[in-house]
Amino acid sequence: MPLLARHYATRQPVAVEIVDGRVASVAPVADSPGLPWIAPSFFDIQINGCLGRGFVSPDLTTADVRMIADTCAAHGIGGFLPTLITNSFETIRHGFTVLSRALDADADLARRIPGFHLEGPYLSGEDGPRGAHPREHVRDPDWDEFRRWQDAAGGRIRMVTVAPERAGAIPFIEKLAAAGVVVAIGHTAATGAQIRDAAKAGAKTSTHLGNGCHAMMNRHENVLWEQLANDDLFASLITDGHHLPPAVVRCFLRMKGPRALITCDAGNLAGLPPGRYREWGTELEVLPGGKIVVPGTPYLAGSGCFTDDCVRTVMTMTGIGLSEAIELASVRPRELMGLPVPRLEVGQPADFVLLTNDSLAVRS
Repeated sequence: MPLLARHYATRQPVAVEIVDGRVASVAPVADSPGLPWIAPSFFDIQINGCLGRGFVSPDLTTADVRMIADTCAAHGIGGFLPTLITNSFETIRHGFTVLSRALDADADLARRIPGFHLEGPYLSGEDGPRGAHPREHVRDPDWDEFRRWQDAAGGRIRMVTVAPERAGAIPFIEKLAAAGVVVAIGHTAATGAQIRDAAKAGAKTSTHLGNGCHAMMNRHENVLWEQLANDDLFASLITDGHHLPPAVVRCFLRMKGPRALITCDAGNLAGLPPGRYREWGTELEVLPGGKIVVPGTPYLAGSGCFTDDCVRTVMTMTGIGLSEAIELASVRPRELMGLPVPRLEVGQPADFVLLTNDSLAVRS
C-alpha cells in the first residue's frame, strides 16, 4: 500500500511507494483531511545520550549505542553525530572505541551515524563558557592526543568543538580543517580577533550559539556579535524553550539566515521522567517539560529534549512556518556536514519523517 502524505515544502498531497528501503514511486493524489506531513528526517549534530546513558561513560556498551540510536529514531532523528564531551583521555577513547565497534558490526547503525562529534576537552576553563564540562579535564589542544582518539574512532570524528583562545588552537584548527573535520567554535571567551582568526583557519560553525559563554559581557565587543557577524560561520541553536528566549532565537535566525540550524543537544537525562538523578558526580533535577537544572536553582544542567521538540518549539517561539522549521533540523545540518539531503524522488533512500497534521508529533 502506498503511503499517503503531504509534502512539507510544496504542501501537495502525494502517494509514496517504498520498496526495499527506497522510493519506488511518487504520484499526486486527491487531497483529503488529516494527511500527515512527510519531510526529510531530522539530523542532529549533537546527541550526548539519553535515558540515563551517555557516550562519555567508562562503561558504555554497544547495546547503549543501539538504544540511544533507536530512541532518537522514535523522535524522527534519522541521523546524528554521537557527541563526546570533555573527560579523561581514557574515557573518551573508550567511547570512540565502543562507537566504532558498534558501527563496524551494524550497517544500519553506520548509515544513521556518519560520524562523531568531539565537544572538548579543548575548551575555556572559565566559569560560564565552560558550562557543565568538568574543569579538571579542560586543556589546550594536543594534535597527538586527537590522532589517538581518531584512531580509536576508526577515522570517524567528523566534527570538533574548540575554544579559539586556548594555546595552540589556531594551528590545531588548521590541521583539523585540512583533514576534512568540521571545526566549531564553542564554550569560549575568545576575543573578536581570535574568533576571526579561527574562521580564517577553517572553523565552519558555532556550537549552540548563545550558550557556553559568559552571562555578563561587553555589550558591543563580545563572542556573540563576532560569530553572528561572520558570514563564513554556521550557527547551531538549542531551541527547546529553555536555553534561549524567543527574542534571541528570532534575532539569531534573522542574522544567520541559511546558515542557522537546530540541535537539541540531548544529554544523558533526556527522555527520563521528572525527578532527581545523579549525573557527573552531582545531583540534577529533570523538571516537567524536560528542563534539567541544579536542584533548587534556575541554572541549566544540560538538555532534556529531542529534535522534534525543538522543531515544534521554534515555531511557537518565532512564528516561522513548518517548512523553514523542518529545514533547520534536517537540511541545514546535512549541508554543514556535507551530507546528501533525502529527496522525495524515485530511487532515493526512504529517509523521511512523518509528522501528524495537528500536533506535529512523529508518526511511526
